[in-house]
Amino acid sequence: MPVDVVSTDPRTGEAVEVVAQETTPAEVDRLCAAALDAAPALDELGRVGRAALLRELADALEARRDDVVAVADRETALGTTRLNGELTRTCYQLRLFAEVLEEGSYLEAAVDHAGDSPMGPRPDLRRMLVPIGPVAVFGASNFPLAFSVPGGDTASALAAGCPVVIKAHGSHPATSQLVFEVLAEAAGTAGAPDGTLGIVHGLQAGADLVAHPAIRAVGFTGSVNGGRALLEIIERRPDPVPFFGELSSLNPLVVTPQAAGERGETIGRELVGSFTLGGGQFCTKPGLAFVPAGPEGDRVVEAMADAVRTAAAPVLLNEGIAGSYGRISDGLAAAPGVEEVARGEQPSGAGFAATPMLLTTSARELPAEVTEECFGPVSVVARYDGEAELFAAFDALPSSLTATVLRGEGETDLPLAVSQQLRTRAGRIIYDAYPTGVAVSWAQHHGGPWPSTNSQHTSVGTTAIRRFLRPVTWQGAPAEVLPEELTDGYDRIPRRVDGQLQLPRG
Repeated sequence: MPVDVVSTDPRTGEAVEVVAQETTPAEVDRLCAAALDAAPALDELGRVGRAALLRELADALEARRDDVVAVADRETALGTTRLNGELTRTCYQLRLFAEVLEEGSYLEAAVDHAGDSPMGPRPDLRRMLVPIGPVAVFGASNFPLAFSVPGGDTASALAAGCPVVIKAHGSHPATSQLVFEVLAEAAGTAGAPDGTLGIVHGLQAGADLVAHPAIRAVGFTGSVNGGRALLEIIERRPDPVPFFGELSSLNPLVVTPQAAGERGETIGRELVGSFTLGGGQFCTKPGLAFVPAGPEGDRVVEAMADAVRTAAAPVLLNEGIAGSYGRISDGLAAAPGVEEVARGEQPSGAGFAATPMLLTTSARELPAEVTEECFGPVSVVARYDGEAELFAAFDALPSSLTATVLRGEGETDLPLAVSQQLRTRAGRIIYDAYPTGVAVSWAQHHGGPWPSTNSQHTSVGTTAIRRFLRPVTWQGAPAEVLPEELTDGYDRIPRRVDGQLQLPRG
């Protein structure tokens, strides 16, 4: 019997509508076959054609902004301000990848002409990156417009020339379906082949998608357990494929004694604003803050407690997240060596609201429980007495997406030492700001050592495209069979020719 895919309002906990039926194995097979058939034609659109496609997708989302944001707000309770910002980010990201295509350095084009070398005669060799093939993308619960049907995975895969089949997230199936329909129509308008985009609903459909032989890579943002489950499916394939997972992150934050003394109250308020932002459902939420012992640190903690006590109870994304938050946060509060400092507003009525919490512990005897990610509006303050105690505590930390240092005016020695200690454990080091915000740019990425991610190239920033490309070398090839970017005299992208970097002319 067909299984309904139901959209729920997290503010009430009530089912609102049936969005679709869970995708059957036969339909998954059809969508994957269509993506495989579309791959050559999508590649043949070329860089110019795919840049036009990406801009058409961005324009289509902008044209349906009000509809998309309204559905997403009803389905996630994230608020229209946040969701409008998220949609703006997504449209910008699509257009940024259009610029990446036009600039062309992502191809890593290199030409080595035939000639003598210290190893003897060398044949003519020409290398560049080509699309890997159809990609499976798993939408994330907490970013319905930036890490879901639209977002970095989809944008970068399409830019690379790879068709995309998306697994819609069960937290926002109506948003996923609406956005998919907008994008699919726009892709047709831009001349993309049928099968460029596909969507599936349901857990089993996601498993079938990952196992399908047409799928050549998987992009996933979610829990470690979810990532491990997909990795197990991939490992059982006759031909395992790359898995690009963005999974779990504690995101430690260090307040130096000088910073605490200069602006302790401000730091306290801002830190609470960061860990409660979006209901604490950011993968970059600062879950563990190291604050110095003594009166200066006390002011930070007191300001945090005051802010938490007046914090509203946010609505979390779904029943599972709300239940998990309640269990894990209560477990943290009861852990040995942990004290509860403040609670925020208590939830009232139905729905998936949660109580903000602030906890404290000692950095000297850091409990293992506080080094695990807790998705939701809770953070732990670990008080440290001196640099030696602080650095010793770092040894107990898992790797994270980010590490943050809040410095005093002109302070460099301790921030430098903290940076050197945490650089091996984080993908992004932040100074005098907060990690809950990831700009999209050429210099940005969104990774870190396991368990934060398992790859060098992640879904944020222009290097996201590198995940869905593979190198091919043409040896002794006649000019007629070469991609134009590798032909002699081509000068519209950066290339390395006979070892020398050549920039575009004009």
